Amino acid sequence: MSLWFFGGAVLFFGSFYPFILDHFGYYVPTVKWISEVGLVKGISNLDLLLGQMSVWHIFQAGFSHFSDPFLRMNGIVLLVYLVFIFEKKSWIHLVFLPILFLFSQSPSTDLPVIVFSLIILDELFKNNNRTGHLFALSVFVFAIKPTMIWLPLLVFLYLVFIVKSGFKVIVPGTFILILFFVKNIWTFGFPVFPVQYFDFDFSWKPNADLLKNSSEMAIMKTYDLQYSIDEINKFTHFDHIKNWFLLKGIKGKINIFFILTLVAFLVYSLIKKSRLVWIVFVSVLVKSVLVLLFSAQYRFFIDVFFVVFFVIFYKEISSVYAKLIFVGLSVVLAGFLSFPNILKTHLPSFQSGSFMGGFKFAQLYQPSDYEWDQFKTHQIGNLKFNWVDGYIFSFQTPIPAISPGFVQEDLNAGIFPQLKGKTLREGFIWKKINDGEKKQLQKILDDYLESGRKQ
Repeated sequence: MSLWFFGGAVLFFGSFYPFILDHFGYYVPTVKWISEVGLVKGISNLDLLLGQMSVWHIFQAGFSHFSDPFLRMNGIVLLVYLVFIFEKKSWIHLVFLPILFLFSQSPSTDLPVIVFSLIILDELFKNNNRTGHLFALSVFVFAIKPTMIWLPLLVFLYLVFIVKSGFKVIVPGTFILILFFVKNIWTFGFPVFPVQYFDFDFSWKPNADLLKNSSEMAIMKTYDLQYSIDEINKFTHFDHIKNWFLLKGIKGKINIFFILTLVAFLVYSLIKKSRLVWIVFVSVLVKSVLVLLFSAQYRFFIDVFFVVFFVIFYKEISSVYAKLIFVGLSVVLAGFLSFPNILKTHLPSFQSGSFMGGFKFAQLYQPSDYEWDQFKTHQIGNLKFNWVDGYIFSFQTPIPAISPGFVQEDLNAGIFPQLKGKTLREGFIWKKINDGEKKQLQKILDDYLESGRKQ
């Protein structure tokens, strides 16, 4: 099978409808803001999710107007990944491709960070001594998605304990890290989104009640929203562990598999007695502990499965087996994406399944995409904003747009975002609202709910 065959598979899977929920609530709105306005100070006051403004979406926004209107840059990343695989003849990576196809329809941050981390791992296991470049790339991956903190830690430990490089090689990576902190402070008010440490009390930081709501939501998502925050606060230490393992649906099984994977990796590290393998294990363990402490959602540790599989089977899978696994998994995935009712029937807990649109012949020459341009315009204080009509996400609503869920949170907190100056480029702050504005917001929400019932 040639490179052309695998490249054709990348294009085919990248042409399906986007279905990851963050595509509609986070990815597309973020790219719209960056491409139309730029990095906006305090934009988390308008919509807390926009405060992330990942480095990957900054990169994506540069192509969204002229060469990539369907936001399929991740497909290009997979094509580059393919070239790496064939150039290095590192066939184990072909096993990962079918899983990565699930992220190729959206500007998901998961795909580039997994691809780049696997490339870096491959280079480390081949004794690449260009640690300055690898450390800079690892910090760039961290800047795309901070849950990848294990990667710069891994490369740093590699250059200290194995290569024994001088610390001057970390200068480019450190510069990227500083830019990452500055970007977050500008958009969110704190150095790392959504962590609220190192509070310098900037005037554009989000309201404390909204940050508290965000923290509580992260805890509830740890338990797949199957428990309220009051119920979780009453858990004993044993309840926290037991209920996380026994979540209904597939997520509880993923959690169990995650812990078993870490145990298997520990046993493998003990048997292998390799300094590099131990460094990888320690790095992944540090990341896993942090995720378990803050918000143990499966999407935050999915990269661990790739890492452990790569380390254990790096030299065990031949090109023939890798290609056979690729074909088998790709056929199964093509079936699920083309006929999503199969997935909805057999895996009802997979919420994103309801957004799968199935195969359309037209996608062979134009990627499938959803459209929803129904909206209304309202004004509170000095902010005139657009409001999606009859839907939950504002992914195609002209900016400035606020998602209904955040407006409800604003109303509950008794605040609302305002322009910091006279234009969108000057950024946003929040202000307390009076009784008249509260009634106006409640009317907007009531009309929205009524409109949704009529759809």
